[in-house]
Amino acid sequence: MQNALFLRAFQLNDFLKLIMLDLLTQFIDIIRHLDVHLENIMREYELGTYLILALIIFCETGLVVTPFLPGDSLLFAAGAITAKTGILSIWLLIPLLFLAAILGDNTNYFFGKYLGGKVFTRDYWFLKKSYIDKTQEFYERYGGRTLVIARFVPIVRTFAPFVAGVGSMFYSRFIGYCLAGGALWVTTLTLAGYFLGSQPFVKNNFEIVIFAVIGISLIPIVVEFIRARLKGKNATPKSDDHV
Repeated sequence: MQNALFLRAFQLNDFLKLIMLDLLTQFIDIIRHLDVHLENIMREYELGTYLILALIIFCETGLVVTPFLPGDSLLFAAGAITAKTGILSIWLLIPLLFLAAILGDNTNYFFGKYLGGKVFTRDYWFLKKSYIDKTQEFYERYGGRTLVIARFVPIVRTFAPFVAGVGSMFYSRFIGYCLAGGALWVTTLTLAGYFLGSQPFVKNNFEIVIFAVIGISLIPIVVEFIRARLKGKNATPKSDDHV
């Protein structure tokens, strides 16, 4: 009986691994061919694409469990494919994505403010309590402009509003930095895609450009990781003084 249960558990574990591997493969394929997938969506759903893109941006910024969704790369690709197909209006797309980002931030903020302290009392697979503590220290050191800087850093931008809520940042202060960061993030990346997407090099090497956008946005995380490692190696325990 125990052997049978163990075998079933083992088979279930293998099945879940296969599902995760398949999802990861599909996700990588979407990122690699983001322009193709996005163009297909625009041609199939036309004006409904506004809602699809807005929902993705909302989830990427507003739900702490979906930091893996494309953000920077999606904005750039949306601008580029909008210029290519002419199906959407860039001047309508930018305000809608800006609104989605702001709504996402506010959802995250209030979730952290009213539920974060009660729910996240221990570590989870997607979030450790120590991350909240460290981000709070970062807020205290650099202030609310953290929200603006975090806009351009994947994963971090998903947790920043949540931590602001957990840390009880005044909403009047939060919303100001939130609006500034959201406007800068959505406008610069979408317009960059809109005006650069038609350039021959970008059109012929779109996959490379998308990965370059992702790589550049990951630089702050890599730099901070290296600094933390170096700081840990250079730290030496203080010896006790003897009289």
